[in-house]
Amino acid sequence: MIKQNMHARLVILATALTLGLSACSKDMSDLHDHVKKARAQKQTKVPALPVIKPHETYSYKSTGLRNPFLPVIDVFNLPTLASAGKKGSTIHPEENRPREELESYPLDTLRMVGILKQQDTSWALVRTKDGTIHRVKAGHYMGQNHGKIMRVTESGLELREIVPDGIGGWTERQAEIALSEQS
Repeated sequence: MIKQNMHARLVILATALTLGLSACSKDMSDLHDHVKKARAQKQTKVPALPVIKPHETYSYKSTGLRNPFLPVIDVFNLPTLASAGKKGSTIHPEENRPREELESYPLDTLRMVGILKQQDTSWALVRTKDGTIHRVKAGHYMGQNHGKIMRVTESGLELREIVPDGIGGWTERQAEIALSEQS
């Protein structure tokens, strides 16, 4: 029984191969004509490749040069800057106050999306990058640079940030978040 099945399979396979190979032996005169025409056409010349100039190497020698990864120090103003930054400056962040939730977000990721007025107090609606909306007013803090909200206006928020001045002290800078047109 097994031998008969095997014999039948071999006959079917041989028949399939014979039919498959007979399909490959078609008339290929049209292919031969096309190849003759292609060879008879006039050959065009390919322009030569342009000459590439060799690249001149440059050897960088950093001996005697300033380290680009260290800050530039103005030697002439060093005593006055250092004394203004460390000793004479009264600007510093309030380290003992409790942190507010919006202080964990960079200021540029926060969007003011609305304003509410309740009696004499103006509240701003601020959306975080994850879509949560927070209600803040003057005196609240937001952003990662100790940003205190100074005023809530119809057009946005005015903040005062306290940032390092680069020489060991602190300096104030103003920041604003405009009321976003997109919600």
